[in-house]
Amino acid sequence: MPNIKSAKKRLRQNIKRRERNRIYVRRLKTESKKVLKAVEEKNLELAKEQLRIAMKYIERAAARGVIHKNEASRRMSRISKAVAELEKELAQG
Repeated sequence: MPNIKSAKKRLRQNIKRRERNRIYVRRLKTESKKVLKAVEEKNLELAKEQLRIAMKYIERAAARGVIHKNEASRRMSRISKAVAELEKELAQG
């Protein structure tokens, strides 16, 4: 435990920020999983809709500094690729 007043305040701030960041990370993971589940079930319409929602949360987390912009880009790329492969698979028949 910190003894210095400024260190105590810093601890309080860090706890608050960590809680806030955890909310954003959990939400983007949840939305990403929904996309992958829709792809697994071969539901293209649902996958596209969930992809749009997941992209929004990933971009928001990156903009707020919760995750690095390269991590956001990588996550978006992976789920987009999964949806694109499903679309290609369903188009082939």
